[in-house]
Amino acid sequence: MNLSLASIDRVVVRGTNWVGDAVMTVPALRALRQLFPHAHITLATRSWAKGLFAEADFIDDLMVHEGTGLQSVVQQVRQWRTRTFDVAVLFPNSLEAALVASLSRVPLRIGYGTDGRHRLLTHSVNLPEWRSSKHEVFYYLNIVERLRRVANHPDSVHSQGPDGSLMVSETRQSAALDLLRAKGVKGINEPGSRHARPLIALCPGSINSRAKRWPAERFAALADQLIDELDAEILLIGSAAEAEVSQEVLAQMRNAGTMLTGATGLDELVAVLSVSDLLVTNDTGPAHIAAALGRPTLVIFGPTNPLTTRPFSESGEIVREPPDCAPCMLRDCPIDHRCMTAISPDQVFKRAQAMLASKLQFVI
Repeated sequence: MNLSLASIDRVVVRGTNWVGDAVMTVPALRALRQLFPHAHITLATRSWAKGLFAEADFIDDLMVHEGTGLQSVVQQVRQWRTRTFDVAVLFPNSLEAALVASLSRVPLRIGYGTDGRHRLLTHSVNLPEWRSSKHEVFYYLNIVERLRRVANHPDSVHSQGPDGSLMVSETRQSAALDLLRAKGVKGINEPGSRHARPLIALCPGSINSRAKRWPAERFAALADQLIDELDAEILLIGSAAEAEVSQEVLAQMRNAGTMLTGATGLDELVAVLSVSDLLVTNDTGPAHIAAALGRPTLVIFGPTNPLTTRPFSESGEIVREPPDCAPCMLRDCPIDHRCMTAISPDQVFKRAQAMLASKLQFVI
């Protein structure tokens, strides 16, 4: 089945289920907009994505679904059928995503032919051999490139460098600064102005893997060193599910930090990261958000593969001391967590200090 670009009016994209993955689909979403500049593009996703894509110029609207199982499938099919989509682009590899698109009678359905779902797709894309050696953004771009060939569009989606950037309006940034002032944070200035003191966010948690967590006592030691030597303001960020580990970090700090973990929605967290001077984090969602916003981001890597999931931005850097067993991709370390314990607070501090000096011209 081929299609005419001019005949495509409505495109639906089934989004991913994790924040970090969602950020890594941004280059593909931007490429899709370039492919169909006049079509209405809907992102079908979870409600949390509103905070991430609130001001995105590459989609037209969000269609939110919740729940799991049969009830969720029925809800989605009803939603999709009312929109009469021409094309469905499926980023997740789940059987459910393909089933919803098929039951909704979308004429062209494209995605990876995994989990036996190729019969539900009109265009099944083979898994690339390079998946474990190239960044995940190219995994999603590969689907749009296949769609580009189906549509006989002359320009490859790879003709320009992938653009994974996100933007936050000055209005949202001002609201984030007001939130920080209400929490007692000192020395912060308006959007576009350098703060009087480095504003550094720390994300010591990770929802789906304990093995990805640098030890809480090391985050605490790093926070104290940032305060003692750089006069920094420290923000602890993350979701409500990560509140316990952030509290553990605060309890082990000699100095005071500001607890934001679980106290902000994703929309507020995105805005807070957009006005922060630096994020130090495990390999988790906020790492991708901050880097996409162009904010200096330092990611501590242990069991996961930086070739595929490091921040896709020049503003992102990693710290890693891999043993022979890394990357193992395990959610819990069966031995002594050596990939993380090999990284010292002083090592991370020196990298953070250098990033502040080179990228933000802080005199430190």
